[in-house]
Order: sequence, then structure tokens, then C-alpha cells
Amino acid sequence: MPSRRSFLSSLASSLVSLSALGSQQRMQRRSRWEMIANDDPVDIPAIRPDPGLWDDDAITAAWIGHATVLINFLGTRIITDPVFSERIGFNVLNMFTVGPKRLIAPALSYDDLPPIDLILVSHAHMDHLDTPSIQQFDRTIPIVMAKNTVDVIEDFGFQKIYELDWGQWTEAAGVRIEALEVKHFGWRYPWEKDRSRGNWEGRSYNAYLLSRKGKNIVFGGDTAFHDKFCVLGERAIPVDLAIMPIGAYDPWIHNHCSPEQALAMADHMGAHHLLPIHWRTFIQSEEPTLEPMQRLKRAAMHTPDRIVLDTVGQTWTEAPRMLFPAASSGAGPTDVQTDR
Repeated sequence: MPSRRSFLSSLASSLVSLSALGSQQRMQRRSRWEMIANDDPVDIPAIRPDPGLWDDDAITAAWIGHATVLINFLGTRIITDPVFSERIGFNVLNMFTVGPKRLIAPALSYDDLPPIDLILVSHAHMDHLDTPSIQQFDRTIPIVMAKNTVDVIEDFGFQKIYELDWGQWTEAAGVRIEALEVKHFGWRYPWEKDRSRGNWEGRSYNAYLLSRKGKNIVFGGDTAFHDKFCVLGERAIPVDLAIMPIGAYDPWIHNHCSPEQALAMADHMGAHHLLPIHWRTFIQSEEPTLEPMQRLKRAAMHTPDRIVLDTVGQTWTEAPRMLFPAASSGAGPTDVQTDR
């Protein structure tokens, strides 16, 4: 049987010439064939978070890579879209995976994580719902997932899985979690039912509003540009931190927002700070690897302190301040308690 390296090499030999991912190449447009053909050494993050030093009386967040963020939310430890695998995609005969390889390693391995209180999964795409990574977690940890995606992990033995549709909310690990509608797509395999195709019973995709002790975080998951986050501003919810995707927009702008659009959506929700994700980790599109952050910084040039980090492994902490309850107006979301 062929090795993974020989298989990928033969697949890509007539399509792309591989070279080391140096700083010059990071500034160039990428071939989409590099998504599966890249087999270069993985960079090691220059910065490593130290969760043992984090204050339980503040909001602290570290970018582990891609859409994986480790958060200490006033004492509740949350991880978003946990992906620690070196390569994501289709498993071939349990021998190797065909799909994007990491450009940079996770800032923390699974073994380096503190005890986790809550797992958030925005949707079923393999770069957000990586089953080898999910299976490493203790089965007593509650998981919040999008509608019609639980089947991906239902045989893993997790005791509490909350499946939320847009506008529904639940409470787990002392955090109120509300599912927010975004503009994306949900299928894990092309033949699956998907809400973006008009099938309401297809796989869905969420952002989440996290609320605890009067503080609020939005985890944007993955989304194209839309104005649905304006409802948070209309409900006068003070968003302390918006975690928003900024990459994979060229040529996939219909499913992934540009950096400028991510900033605009943070404006829609009135977010005080923006933590950019979904760039630098995998080759998933054609824009240069470092372009998303360069564009975001230009877009936020008049309020640069609002962008809280720009490198895998960095940690940001919001200093404690007076807490106040979020106000709301109009019809509220639906309460749902779905234990599976």
C-alpha cells in the first residue's frame, strides 16, 4: 500500500511544485492544490500560553490556532472548535488523511490544556469539528453544537450534548449560551442535507453569544458577511469580546467574510474588542497566508488597540471592571435544554 507521502506526491505532481513555506511565500497567492499537496514541516508557535497564571475574575483568551480558542470566562474554561490534528480532511482506509496540513502547530497540545468546563462546536466542517481531537476530551464535559450535527459524535459517549438551533439557548458550566444565525454552509460531505441549500432539516451552523455575570463574548464560528449581528446591538447587549473569522475569503467570499467585513460585523454588535481567527493555520484559499491580518490592521488603523492579538499563541486578558446585566428588548430567544 502507498504511504501518505507518496500518495499525496503523485496526486499533486502535475498540479503544483512544492517549496518551503518561507516568509516570501507567505506574501504570495496560494494555489488551492496546496491544501492537499503541502507536506512541509509545521512551524512552531513562538509564543505559548500559560493558563495556570490566568485570573478567574477576568476574561482571558488565547488563540490556539485556526478557530480553536481557549477562554477563561470568569472562572469557566471554554474551548471553541477544538482542532489539534496535524492534517484535517478525509480519512482513507484508516491509514492517512487527505486534506489541509497545518502550517503552524497548535499553541497548546491537548495534554497542555487546563481542565475544560465547556466545549463549543460551531458547525460540522472538518476544520471545526475534528473527530480525533474531540475524542480526546473527557466524556463528562458538556458540548454545545449546531442543529443536525450531533450525529457526527453521538457514538463517542459524551454525557451532555446540547444541540441548539438559531435563537435557542441553554445554560451549561455556569454560562448562558445562545445560538446565533450566520451566513455559511453546513454539509460535512457534499451529499449531505444542508440548510444553505434550503433544506431546513439539513446541517446547520452557529455563532454563539456567551453570557456570564453580566459579561458577554461572541464566538463567530465561520461566516460570510451578514447583518444579523445587529440584533445584539438592538438588544443593547454589551459585547466585551468578539471572536471573528478573517480568512479563506478568496475566492470563497460567499461563505467566508473578508477582514474588513469581520470588523464591520464586530461594529454591528458593538463589540469592544476583536479577536481574529480562521487564518494562518491551514491553506484553504488563495489569498497570501499573512494577508488577512494585514488587511484587518489597515481597516482598524484608527482603533488599533481593539484588535487584541495577531499571532498564534498570544493571550489577551480584559482587566476586571464593574459588571452590569445585559439589557434586552423585543422577543427573546427560545430556552432549550437538550441533553442527549
